[in-house]
Amino acid sequence: MNFEQVYGEFKEYASRRHKKQGFVTICQDFEKHVLPYFKNRNVESLTKKDVLNWQNNILDFDFSNQYNSILYYVFNSFFEYCVNCSYVDENYVSSVGTFTKKIEHKEHNVYTIWQFRRFRHFLDENIYKQYFNFMYFYGTRPSECMALRFCDLEKGFVHINHSICRKGDRKLDTPKNQSSIRVIKISLLMRFRIWRLKRFYQKNFDFSNDYYIFGGFKPLAPTTIDRRKSCACIKAKLKPITQHEFRHSYATRMIHKRRVPIDYVSRSLGHSKVSTTLDIYLHQEKNTLNVFSR
Repeated sequence: MNFEQVYGEFKEYASRRHKKQGFVTICQDFEKHVLPYFKNRNVESLTKKDVLNWQNNILDFDFSNQYNSILYYVFNSFFEYCVNCSYVDENYVSSVGTFTKKIEHKEHNVYTIWQFRRFRHFLDENIYKQYFNFMYFYGTRPSECMALRFCDLEKGFVHINHSICRKGDRKLDTPKNQSSIRVIKISLLMRFRIWRLKRFYQKNFDFSNDYYIFGGFKPLAPTTIDRRKSCACIKAKLKPITQHEFRHSYATRMIHKRRVPIDYVSRSLGHSKVSTTLDIYLHQEKNTLNVFSR
């Protein structure tokens, strides 16, 4: 069968087995870096040599190890589907193996508490101030923070059990994984800040408990958040960081605080293993560690 035809079947198969946002990402990666390379081939004619040549082609792009792993996973899943459907006898992607990892030096850009306060000062709307407050002080993922509704509040706790599809219609989705479902205790100050948002919605809109804490009737749009963030960074004369790096800022600050157990930080971030937290965050350079230990 033609490669493109089989991919059409695989899309239908994958759409029923992945979260919406994950499915969209799989399709985008496949259609950009796999489909064009094999588009005019028949699946049954492919060999290990073809897969090796594809890998060499991908290596020429000098993608990160993480992105190479994603492409491997996507192509491997497609070939596994082909084996299950008896289009091919062997999963050549699995036989060839993953990409050889190159040496990478990763560094998260983070804000110290003083930098964050300066950044927050130049945000011109309270909703955006509180959105960034929550990520910086509680370490949620942007998609989790956008998905928070007033019905997720229970006295001094917030239940993290949804995320937002950041692409397309911004509908509620399940969290990234099972470990992402968690309960976070929030401070009296944060409760007061959320109460003020609630009062604002009650005064100006037809409020219900299904309202999004950061947005109201609809969740905030990622592009609008980024635009407000960029403006605040310029006014504050700070190096811009991504939305996700406010989560990194929380993790880095907590890890280098005294008397904060690493397993507590890991659970609050929604990581399934403490080793994940250590691998991601304990690689900061010495000068970064010094900033957070003062």
